[in-house]
Parts: sequence; structure tokens; C-alpha cells
Amino acid sequence: MSTETPRLSLERVFASPGLDGPAPRQVRLSPDGRYLTLLRNRADDRDRYDLWGYDIETREWRMLVDSLSVGSGRELSEDEKMQRERARVAGLKGIITYQWASDGAGVLVPLDGDLYLARLDGTVTRLTDTEGTELNPKLSSKGGYVSFVRDRRLWVGPVGGEAQPITPAGEAETIRWGEAEFVAQEEMARLQGYWWSPDDSRIVVQRTDEASVGIVTRAAIGAKGTKVFDQRYPAAGTDNAVVELYVMDPDGANSVKVDLGLDLDIYVARVDWAPDGSAIYVQRQDRAQTRIDMLRVDPATGASTIWFTETAARPDYWVNLSDNYRFLKDGSLLWWSERDGYGHFYRHLGGQWQQLTSGTSPTTALVGVDEEAGIFTYQATEGVLTQQVYRARFDGTAAPELLTDPAFTNSASMDGKGRLLYVTRSGPNQPPQSYLATPDGKQVAWIEENRVEGEHPYAPFLRSHVTPEYGTIAAEDGTPLHWMMLRPKMEPGKRYPVFFQHYGGPGPQTVTKGWGRALAQAIVDNGYIWFQLDNRGSANRGVDFEQPLYRAMGGAEVRDQKAGALFLKSLDFVDPAKIATYGWSYGGYMTLKMLEADPGLYAAGIAGAPVTRWELYDTHYTERYMGDPREVPEAYAKASAISDATKIADPLLLIHGMADDNVVFENSSELISVLQESNTPFEMMLYPGYTHRVSGEQIGPHVWNSIFRFLQAHGVTPPE
Repeated sequence: MSTETPRLSLERVFASPGLDGPAPRQVRLSPDGRYLTLLRNRADDRDRYDLWGYDIETREWRMLVDSLSVGSGRELSEDEKMQRERARVAGLKGIITYQWASDGAGVLVPLDGDLYLARLDGTVTRLTDTEGTELNPKLSSKGGYVSFVRDRRLWVGPVGGEAQPITPAGEAETIRWGEAEFVAQEEMARLQGYWWSPDDSRIVVQRTDEASVGIVTRAAIGAKGTKVFDQRYPAAGTDNAVVELYVMDPDGANSVKVDLGLDLDIYVARVDWAPDGSAIYVQRQDRAQTRIDMLRVDPATGASTIWFTETAARPDYWVNLSDNYRFLKDGSLLWWSERDGYGHFYRHLGGQWQQLTSGTSPTTALVGVDEEAGIFTYQATEGVLTQQVYRARFDGTAAPELLTDPAFTNSASMDGKGRLLYVTRSGPNQPPQSYLATPDGKQVAWIEENRVEGEHPYAPFLRSHVTPEYGTIAAEDGTPLHWMMLRPKMEPGKRYPVFFQHYGGPGPQTVTKGWGRALAQAIVDNGYIWFQLDNRGSANRGVDFEQPLYRAMGGAEVRDQKAGALFLKSLDFVDPAKIATYGWSYGGYMTLKMLEADPGLYAAGIAGAPVTRWELYDTHYTERYMGDPREVPEAYAKASAISDATKIADPLLLIHGMADDNVVFENSSELISVLQESNTPFEMMLYPGYTHRVSGEQIGPHVWNSIFRFLQAHGVTPPE
């Protein structure tokens, strides 16, 4: 019997079942706290999800909705496909979202463009059966109505009854009701376009007019033909859609317009009802994203006043939007702010602010609130590389209490009353686990223990699993930059190539003490060192750490990654002539800027779906960091990856999906043209029909095999 450890192939990384074990999504607790529901993927199809329920009292699981037996398999509308792209779930199948009825009697399930009501007794009732798609479906707060968007209008009807459109007919093609506009979905994490009052008596509905938004002709190049879309796309420095809010009855009567102010060039960032329905709160963000006005709106008249204003923590910074807030029954507000340089929680009561958390470890998420006990639960960064869960009191008394195991990095959610805690955790050697706990953190039951043993899909590869090493190097200003490295099995005296992965843009933190990707382990199994470094600009380190990217993309982060490359070259087990750099999206942009800034420093670069000119990207994301190109054209010129493209002297592989509607293909086609016209050599791999996500059971291995054939062709290979 052979005891040889099987090599983790790229094909196995993308096959089913997923090597991380079960990957539950959309975990929710029923209103009465009796049941936990989640979407669970199938062992034979890792991308297909069904709805499961867990009875907390009997500790029994049951499939509530089988997506294969209930679904019609009908083709989704183009609108729903685009919404799924915005929500980053375009690659998933089956059930991707659901909503509990407020009385706990059932669950609203959208599936294949229609709506179903699943009850806990196992019965499933079909609510709609149309050729069109019911977008943004929702049960009203009290559960009396079901609502959705169809044909750019909002429809409402009693549950089980006939729905009717309640917004005007016959408007221009550029008018949409009940939908979040493009930049809200893509960049503001706001997918909602209408909001029910707590008592079902009124609805706030968004009206979007895209007439002023420029038309981009986007060619979705497929394998057997090309579809051309005239897409309303608000590129940086151009007009946004005009967003208005109206408050109306469930039948559309008594409609009043919300006063959002005289300036139409604003963002409606968030909309919430007061717990008692007495007011609507609208977060109005200015175009420059340096302030948020919290408007208090009268639901009967639409009249508004500014309750308070949140401004950027420093003059050369922006306001980060957040969902980390809660309107409380006593009229106060639990609010997250970076006003002291780090993300912390504050309470606004009687016109006064009280800071509830403090220090240089930012809080990152509001997990839950128990108003009766006066306690809130939240996540915070601990030692930069992990997330822990804490609870603290509204009145600011007593120190925060740690609820999770510091040996893991954790995230959590709670039921609406803050009485039950659902924790997900992982570590460098433990794929994600999840469990139920009491509010003080004591574990009640495993939901997914996910031990890597027995039949676990990753168990055969455990013997070759590499535990990451962590460390820091100094940026040019002395700021510590955290890195992570996975080393293959090494022979003394030999030097090894490095696969240097980066993202680099504002936001995502890639170096953590959580479970990594099986992909990294497969690359290490193939004899490469895997290396990552979080440059200045990434999240969870405070305002000063993010700020260097302000109006200067492609600058500090490129220099920080260079410091990482120089560190690697100083190590005696690294082959200094074999450091390849790879990134996707902003990471693809980084690859180009890194090759342009330091020819010869890297052995090769792989740029996946790169932004090449920031004028091609959308308003809300780009202008947040770069400003308006009409006001600071020099900043955009310096950040461009096109102007210095001919400086690229090292081997370059360019990869792009030819139907990408996020980083549109024009970003790469312009680069391709410049490189060809200047006789600058490069290679490319293009994927017809694929959007920003180029992955799948067959396509994933194709992408990565292409990358490693490219590296082998240029001598970036392990030692013999």
C-alpha cells in the first residue's frame, strides 16, 4: 500500500466537493429563535445551493427547499444576471437568497426568476409563475404583503394573492422604480431600492432616472457571437443617475416626495425606518464623499431636517460607508465612525455623542444588539491579523468582553433580539467551522464542525499542508507591513521561485491568520513559494494606513510591494531571478504598475482583468479615492497604466473575460493596442463569454494551467 501523499492538482482545487468542506451561506435565525436556516452547497456541485433548516431544540437538520426539484431551470433575465454580478454571486446556482416571514411561519425563496413560500412543515407554495423575473422580492415587515420589481415598476400584493404595480406606468425607458442604481449596487453595498415601514402601512420607494448617465457600448464577446449592450455607465467625472425617494401606501396612494435637498448630484447611501415608524432616516453622501448628512424625514409629508453630519477624519480622506449602526427604541443611535482615526462605536443620544469603544484596534462590524440588556456585540481587529468578537454596554461602563477564541479569526451574526450568537471561525490549519453560542460566547452546538479527517475532501492532502509563516517589513515611512509566506518542501542549498500574489487596492485585507485557499497549497505543492503582503491602503489598520492612496493610486502601494520583493531577494532560499507577480482586478492593475515602475525587478507578471485607466471605472469607487478627473486630471494621468505601458520589459501575461461588465474589456483592449503598436512583446489569454469572474470546474484549471505554462516558458520554475 502506497503511503505517498497525493499531489494537490489545479484540477482538484476547482472540482466538487470543495476542499474547504461545507460552505454555508446566508445563515439566519427565525424570528422566534427556534430555527436556524442556511443555504448549503451540494457535495456533487459545489456551486448549487439548497435551503436547509436546523431545529435548535431537537438539533435536527432538514432540507426545506430542494433547488433542483422545485426550480424551473428557466433562464434568468439580463437584469437579474447583472444584479448577481453586483452581489458577487453570479457563479452560484439554485437558491442564492431568502427571507423569513416576521411571524416565523415561512420563508420567501426566489428561485429561477419566480417566488416560493416554504413552510417548516415541508410544504412549498409557488407565489409567481411568469416568464419575466421578479427582482428584489421581499415580504413586508409584518408579513402581510409580498413585493418585487418587474418591468422597472414596483409590484405589491397580499401573500398568496395577485400583485399589482403601484408605481406610475408609461414613463421613459430611463426610469426605474424600486431598484438600487448601478453604483449603489456595485460600490455602496446597497442592493435595496425600497423599504417597508415597521407596520406595513408605508413604503419608501427609490425612483432612478438614468437619462443623464452616459451610454457605454459594451461588447460581450462570446464563443458563438457577440452581444452589444448600450449600458448606462457612470464613468468617473461624468453624470450620475438622479435618485429620488417617494413614500407611499402599499397600493401606491398618498405618495409624497422626500426632500433630499436642492443638490441633485448626491448619493443616497442608506435608508432606514425608525423602530416605531415615526421617521425615515436617509444617509445623504456628497459627490466628493467627504461628508454624510443624516436626514430625518417625516413619512407623511416627506419634509426633512439634518439630524447630524459625519465628516471625513482628515482633509485628505473620505468617509467610508458602513452598515454598522442601529436605530434604538429609545430614540438613540448606535453608530460606527472613524472620526478618531480608527473605526469605533459611538452612541448619539439627546444631541450628544458618547464613545463606546476606543484604541488602535479598529472595530469592523456590528454583530447584534440586545436592547433590554443594554448590550451590543461587535467584531474588532486583534493584532492586525485576526478578527475577534466582543460585547460591550451601551452606557460605556465596564470593559469590552472577549467572546471568541483568539487562536482563530472569527466573524459572527445574531438574531434580531441579540439572544443567540452564530460564530464562524477558521485558522491557518482549520477550514471554516461554525457553531451556535449563548450571548456570552459559550458554545451550544456545532453547525459545521468541519474537522479535516475521515471523508473530509481535504483529508487526503493534509500531510502536505503547509502552515503559513508571518512577519513584517517596514514601508518607506516606517509603517509595518504584514506578510505571509508558504514554503514548499525544500532541499538544502537550493533556491526556489516565488509566486507573489497581491491585491493592493483600498479595502481587502489579504494577510490574515484565517484559512487560506487550497489554490495556494496547490501552487506550493508544485514547488513554488507563495507570498502575500498587505500594502498601505488596505483595511483594518485605521485612517492613516489607508490614506496614502488618496489621489495617488499606483504610488505607495506599488512601492510597498517593491519592498516585499526586495525582502524576498534577501532570503537565501529564494531565487532572486524567479519572483513572479500576480493579481486580479485592482491586483491586475498593480501588476502593470509594478512592471512599469521597476523593470527587471520581477521575473514575470500576470495581470488579470486589470483597470488600465481610471477614467474607465465608475464614479463612486474611483472618485472616492482619486477625486473628480475634471478637477484633478494630473492625478489620473499619473495613476494610468497606459501612459507607461511601453516601459514593460519583463514577460507579461494579460488575462480578461471578454464579457466583463465591471472592469470592461476596453481596459485591456486599449493596453493591447498600445503594446502592439509599440512592438512591446506580451502574451494574453482571453475568455469569451466570461465576465469579471473567470472561474469554474473546467475554466478555473485552464486559467491556472495557462499561468504556469507561461511561467515555465520564461524559466520561472522550481529547481531540479
